[in-house]
Amino acid sequence: MRVSKYVLPTLKENPSDAVVLSHRLMLRAGLMRKESAGMYAYLPLGLKVLRKVTNIVKEEMDRAGAHECLMPELTNADYWKESGRWYTMGPEMFRIEDRNGLEYALGPTHEEAFTNMVRSVVSSYRDLPLNLYQINTKFRDEIRPRFGVIRSKEFIMKDAYSFDIDQKGLDESYNAMAKAYRRIFERCGLETIPVQADSGNMGGSTSEEFMVASEIGEEILLLCEKCDYRANSEKAEYQRPPVASKPASDELKEVHTPDIKTIEDLVKFFKCDEDKFLKSIIYIADGKPLMVVVPGSREINEHKLKNYVNAVELNLASDEIVQHFTGAPFGFAGPVGLKDARVIFDISVKDLSNAFTGANKKDYHYSGVNPVRDFEIKEEADVASARSGDICPKCGASMYEKKGIEVGHIFKLGYKYTKAMNLTVLDEKGEAVTPIMGCYGIGVNRTMAAIVEQCSDERGIIWPKEVTPFHVHLVGISKTDEETKAVDDIYDKLMNAGIDVLYDDRKASPGFKFADADLIGIPLRITAGKNFFANGELEFKERSKKEINNIPSEKIIDEINNYYK
Repeated sequence: MRVSKYVLPTLKENPSDAVVLSHRLMLRAGLMRKESAGMYAYLPLGLKVLRKVTNIVKEEMDRAGAHECLMPELTNADYWKESGRWYTMGPEMFRIEDRNGLEYALGPTHEEAFTNMVRSVVSSYRDLPLNLYQINTKFRDEIRPRFGVIRSKEFIMKDAYSFDIDQKGLDESYNAMAKAYRRIFERCGLETIPVQADSGNMGGSTSEEFMVASEIGEEILLLCEKCDYRANSEKAEYQRPPVASKPASDELKEVHTPDIKTIEDLVKFFKCDEDKFLKSIIYIADGKPLMVVVPGSREINEHKLKNYVNAVELNLASDEIVQHFTGAPFGFAGPVGLKDARVIFDISVKDLSNAFTGANKKDYHYSGVNPVRDFEIKEEADVASARSGDICPKCGASMYEKKGIEVGHIFKLGYKYTKAMNLTVLDEKGEAVTPIMGCYGIGVNRTMAAIVEQCSDERGIIWPKEVTPFHVHLVGISKTDEETKAVDDIYDKLMNAGIDVLYDDRKASPGFKFADADLIGIPLRITAGKNFFANGELEFKERSKKEINNIPSEKIIDEINNYYK
């Protein structure tokens, strides 16, 4: 392809609204252009990369035994209502009505649609296992689209759904997908960190995210320094340190703390460590108030809490509800003296002694608080967030944090959708049984952006071999028509050999062409310049290296083919 005839609008400067590396480079290298907030059009160069990633996904899914389908992007509301998610998906779902008043959703995901399709085509255990997938556009009304295609309203996803007769079959399907995902991301040139993850509103038990380490990542990962424990912050557990011998119990005292509400102010007031405080927060879970108590230095992990109470909706209580629940304004809540109220304690609270907490009375706190004596722990759970330096739950070593971009997620969904939508098959005895499901997603354009984040330098993109839009970037530096004809002959020679070439034939300076070549990031740059016109040698340069080698033009095809072996 000749650059002079190609749609390749490269930019010298960073666009003002692009704040992260991948967004800047994808715009500057002419891969895409913004249509509106969270929506992007792919230009020819970007579409070639997107299709390379898509083909890798397709090849590995087919290799793993999955079968490709294509579902409508407009999904019937009736299926969402069967599963119950029509009422729980929230404002991220685009809901619309047709002219007849029938309700639809622009699919944010397709569990319901695939379950409905499968119940129309399977009837016996002999039809299982079954793994179906599609690569299709998804829609989510993100409240704050950002980072280009990393978080957008319209995106391309590979979503797959497995149906098995029993748990053993699901385990096999899940493991096959886990292996396929590792192959996919390795072929895309990505280093990923598989981590344990929360299943969220997808439902199910086991889930694993595939993360790409990045400072712009929206996920916090907890990684063990010694063993293979990996989890995102929503799921991460940690060992509570062993308890030293407890001191004698202090007397419970009510202390006047005028207008002192925050942990930071209380630490200064009482001159003690923040973990000596019982942080008590009021939530509303599916319309019912409850109190959650954690040590003062810890944040409440709302994902863990939501799973523990099995809530569809979980929100912080308003000031009015806090006042009604505790008898005091915000900042003075505590578990002492609360009767007939649901209180959930983090599992570390029982080991605290001589602690401080709100007295459920304006401008007052308690000191000398001791569990068992001063309040009863009826419910306890792991509801605190892990952090860097915590003890690994698996081996006891220290954990550290990294930020990550999620590019893939696999779930063991269980029976959530098949039971809700009454999908059954006949088993060997002729009895109706409910299949068990798995779900496996990859953000295709997010994967493309993650490649740019991970595979780039200060000059531009460095495409991995399998996803590069072209094999070779041919740069011609000619001054006469005769020299131009000689470079054209090299271009034709490479094309005839089956090598996909981007040929910069523009009337521009060498520096301008080289800067564009570095920005676009094709792995090999072949330059036909003065050495070529003098002695027939072409410059052979790998984008990821500084060295330039001179190769006789008659050997250039062999060199390129050897590079791509």
